[in-house]
Amino acid sequence: MIKIVIADDQQLIRAGFAALFGSEPDIEVAAQAATGREAVDAVARHRPDVVLMDIRMPDGDGLWATEQIVADPGLSGTHIVIVTTFELDEYVARAIRAGASGFLVKDTEPAELIRAVRVVAAGDGLLSPGVTRRLLERMASGLMASGMADDARKPSLDALTDREREVLGLVGRGLTNAEIGARLFLSPLTAKTHVSRIMSKLSARDRVQLVIVAYEAGLVKAGQ
Repeated sequence: MIKIVIADDQQLIRAGFAALFGSEPDIEVAAQAATGREAVDAVARHRPDVVLMDIRMPDGDGLWATEQIVADPGLSGTHIVIVTTFELDEYVARAIRAGASGFLVKDTEPAELIRAVRVVAAGDGLLSPGVTRRLLERMASGLMASGMADDARKPSLDALTDREREVLGLVGRGLTNAEIGARLFLSPLTAKTHVSRIMSKLSARDRVQLVIVAYEAGLVKAGQ
């Protein structure tokens, strides 16, 4: 059973999401929250698998709430998905950096919303190859401009093998395990094993964090 918390200051959106996900046999809506502080409290109390987090909320916005949740080691199993419009802004980039596991767009088709929650709950932060690539294109320049790829702040990849660096670069471009395998003539399972080892070596929560590392390390350039 996938346990979720819905955090949004608009009651209509909360009710709509609750009705949508509550009808699924493998998803349980554990709680709803209208403010950032309520979201943090609800997550601490229910320890959900996934949080659907709006950005702009009173009493601690979604960015603040994301930072609080990610900072708690006891909540490492909780994945935060930012619910936003498609127009990405500085808050979304900061939310990714804080540890958010992906994005949902409020007008996404219901079936895709449900699928996305299942994917994120399974630990795959990036929702789909198409969405991933579009998001990366939109956010790449923002990450560069914010100084996240400054040479002095580039992460060390010394612990990675040459093959793992190659795989990390492909993850940074939004490729799935199957696509990485096809590109490198590996099985999807072998590609997945490489990704898991990279995440462990770099202490990354999920694939979203690997994308950021790939950008910071210069393995992926804006526009690729």
